[in-house]
Amino acid sequence: MATMKLVLVLMMTTVVAVCARDPELTTDFAVPVGMNASMITGDFFKFTGLRDFSAAPSTFGSKKVTHVEFSALTGLGVGVTLLEYKPKTMNPPHTHPRGSELIYVLAGHLDVGLIDSANKLYSAHLHEGDLFVFPQGLVHFQINMSKKKTVRAISAFGSSNAGTISLPRNIFGSGIEDEVLLKAFKITSAELMKLKAPFMPTM
Repeated sequence: MATMKLVLVLMMTTVVAVCARDPELTTDFAVPVGMNASMITGDFFKFTGLRDFSAAPSTFGSKKVTHVEFSALTGLGVGVTLLEYKPKTMNPPHTHPRGSELIYVLAGHLDVGLIDSANKLYSAHLHEGDLFVFPQGLVHFQINMSKKKTVRAISAFGSSNAGTISLPRNIFGSGIEDEVLLKAFKITSAELMKLKAPFMPTM
């Protein structure tokens, strides 16, 4: 009986793990609907949208490349994002629900951290050429502590659309009722308004 339960649990775990990943391809690559496969050339597998990317002054900026922007990624289980951190800027705490992230520092120094499900913080100071991995679904962040130098990095994802849930924006800019936030964070109404202000729609 115990053996049967173990087998059942393993089967269920396998099903959940498969469902959480990108769909498996049954062909060499996914051909977009309406496109004739015989007309595909090498250009289909090339993406040029990162060539001139630069973040606005005094901001953190990113340019994602998912299957939406680059259809050749569909079903391949990979995606990338180019990241640029102007001095004293950060990528605020966020999660990727559908894929792990591997960040590579192209230029500069970057401070990073992740928090596991036991609420333990793992942080590191990265130099140019360093890698750091953020496991799927865990809250993490990056910050450029330099007052003068811009940091550039590129992140690879284990999904063609890993998704991003930005905690500040999703919590304070999604329309959650004030009463819920006031009780959850034990803050005053005035403090809550300050936290919500950056995420209010502009007229």
